[in-house]
Amino acid sequence: MRLGWVANGGQYGQVVLPLICVDVDGTLVGSSHVPTDAVWAAAAAAIDRGQHLALSTARGAFGPTLGYAKRLDPGGWHIFHNGGALVHAETGEIRASALSNDFIEAAAVIAKKQGWLIEFYSADEYTIDTDNKIARDHADLMGVPFVTSERDQLTSEIVRVQFVVPVELADRVQAELSGLDAVVVGATSPVQPGITFVSCTRPGVSKGAAIARIAAEMGIGVDQVMMVGDGENDVEAIGAVGHGVAMENAVPAAKAAAVHHVGHVDDDGFVQALELSQTL
Repeated sequence: MRLGWVANGGQYGQVVLPLICVDVDGTLVGSSHVPTDAVWAAAAAAIDRGQHLALSTARGAFGPTLGYAKRLDPGGWHIFHNGGALVHAETGEIRASALSNDFIEAAAVIAKKQGWLIEFYSADEYTIDTDNKIARDHADLMGVPFVTSERDQLTSEIVRVQFVVPVELADRVQAELSGLDAVVVGATSPVQPGITFVSCTRPGVSKGAAIARIAAEMGIGVDQVMMVGDGENDVEAIGAVGHGVAMENAVPAAKAAAVHHVGHVDDDGFVQALELSQTL
């Protein structure tokens, strides 16, 4: 055990990493659809140690996902939409990075031409105008009612566009979007197997960049940050921090980028990551 100032300052004790960022699907949440009791117990212990736990997800700041953020760190910043929006759990302040109208229109044209399901997100809302099983299953995954609506019904700027397609179409979607001005990354969820979520955000937006902003707010360097994830959209962030952690169920690129590896999400691998954070 190393001794020194704990993350919340003011007491002499065990040194711990001050900031731990965690993906949701495949990391915080497995096939049970919700974080397990063991995960919440380990998170509570980390908070008691003075550590900050920041959600870092492609999901939006609504439904149960926003509840996860508030429970992980009720007084801190959290990352939504792959970095497209930072939301403060206590004040509700939103720092959004809006997509250009040109990209939004181009993505809508592609979706219509190809018959692909497309969703439009502000920081804390989303719209979808297609009613099918994939759309309904995704609303269920996010824990929100399924309601079709047009994107002009969003009350604030669009920070993310997402194509939700069978996994075999993921490469085609990315190819169609390759010439457009946006960051395009794919992700999957054990809660909706066989589906790929292809997210598009403003150039320069990423989980890694958002983590750096939160670290700067806290007055720490990214070398003092742990990022735990499993998907393609976690790879850059895992490699950007001092302590990148990949789940056993992670994609190969995430495992290659990580310094540390923990168990499968369904075996509470995130609990292992929190335990590891005390020793680094």
